[in-house]
Parts: sequence; structure tokens; C-alpha cells
Amino acid sequence: MAPTYLDDIIAWHRARASEDLRDWRERLGVVSYDGPSMIDALRDPSNPNVKVIAEVKRRSPSKGWIDEHLDAARLAMVYQRGGATAVSVLTDEKYFSGSVEDFAAVREAVDVPLLRKDFTVSANDVLDAAAMGASCVLLIVAALEDAELRLFLHVAEHSGIDALVEVHDGVEARRALDCGASLVGVNQRDLQSFEVDTDQAFAVMASLPRNVVTVAESGLSAPVDVLRAGEAGFDAVLVGEAFIRSAEREELVRSFAATPRVHRG
Repeated sequence: MAPTYLDDIIAWHRARASEDLRDWRERLGVVSYDGPSMIDALRDPSNPNVKVIAEVKRRSPSKGWIDEHLDAARLAMVYQRGGATAVSVLTDEKYFSGSVEDFAAVREAVDVPLLRKDFTVSANDVLDAAAMGASCVLLIVAALEDAELRLFLHVAEHSGIDALVEVHDGVEARRALDCGASLVGVNQRDLQSFEVDTDQAFAVMASLPRNVVTVAESGLSAPVDVLRAGEAGFDAVLVGEAFIRSAEREELVRSFAATPRVHRG
């Protein structure tokens, strides 16, 4: 398989983590989170619609700047007013121009669950997410060995946060389930071609047990895309670029959040 942008990003983050001398085992009994639960919010039976996780994202390595002058806290408040169930905040600085400062500003501005969106490659990364007030941490199956995935899921559970386990195909989905994932994000974008393949994503989602909370990621730019995801049975969608590029951000979030979801039988 040819290298992807993810390979370079993960290599950089692993090099950073190798210089982190903190003992995560010592931190495990100290660091904890007691805020709103991401999984509970995405399962909320009082809201029958597709839940929206709206993302604070300044740039991407493949598309460049989306909004160089983005105000993270103000954007998060727009998302919450528009009906977003949760907010995702990029904290990767080198490749996405995010920051822990952005996360802290958003944490002060809104009271919905927050996903720390970064490239988690160590137990300390998981604990850092909990320490900064994240409800949820991202674990990318393509970037992790099974032993790491199991460990990070254990550390997340022990520290009181959820883990969004991202997969791209059926093989990764099986690995995620075997390691104990209960919140699975299906990335519709192929890491090789960067093309969006909704049919494969829907097939992966359909193979997941009903008790797993599912999130459709990437390639959702209009309400019709969310409608298709809802009809396929996804519990939630994670959307960033479409909202940030919109001149009517709050209205677009509201239209996404009004999409009905078809409950799996």
C-alpha cells in the first residue's frame, strides 16, 4: 500500500510521544473527567433525529486553510445555537493548525460534550484529553496496533471519557469491535484516493451490532447527505468543513440537526 498523509502525521506524533517521559500509570489514578457523556448524548432517546457533532477546524493537510482567522469559541457557540449535540475540536498544531488553547476556549464557551480530535498514539494522549475536559478522544484504527487500541480504550474508560474509534472498512471495523469499541466512526473518505465512498461506509455501518453507537464521518456537505446517513441508520454525523465554509453556519447546522434517523430494527 502506498504511503498516505496519515502515515506522515502518525510518524510525527509517535516521535513526539517518544519524548514524553511522563508515566501514564501514575497519572491513571489521578486524571479523571466527570462532565457530560458523549455516548449518552448521541443515544439521547428524546431526540429522534441524526445527532450532529460539529467540528472546529482551521485547515487540513489535503485542502489547506478553511478559515485561517477562525474564532474557536464563537464558532462553537454558533454550533450549539444551531442544535449541535456535540462539538469536535482539532488540537493538532503541525498539520491542522489547531491547539489546546482552542479546546480550552471552546470548553469555556459551550456545555455540550466535546471530542478532542487529534492523533492519539499514547496513553498519555488519552489522559491529556481527559485532563483538558474532553468528553471523548479519537482513536484511529488504521494508526494503531490492536494492543494499543485495547490499552487506550481501557485508559479512556478508567479516566471517565468515551472513545470514538474510527474505521474505514470492514476489516478495521472487526478489529475495533474485537478490542471493545462501543462508539464507532465510519470515515467515508478513502485514505488512498481521498474519494468518498458512501456505499462502502453504509455497508460497514450495517455490519455493526445494534448496541454500537455509529457516526458517519467525511463527505457530508448538504442536508441530503445527512438524510442518506440517517436512512442508513447512523446515529450521528461529524461535520466540519461544510459548516465552516457556509455563509449561514447556524442555519446549516440547524438543517442538519433536523434530519430524521431510521432506527435499526
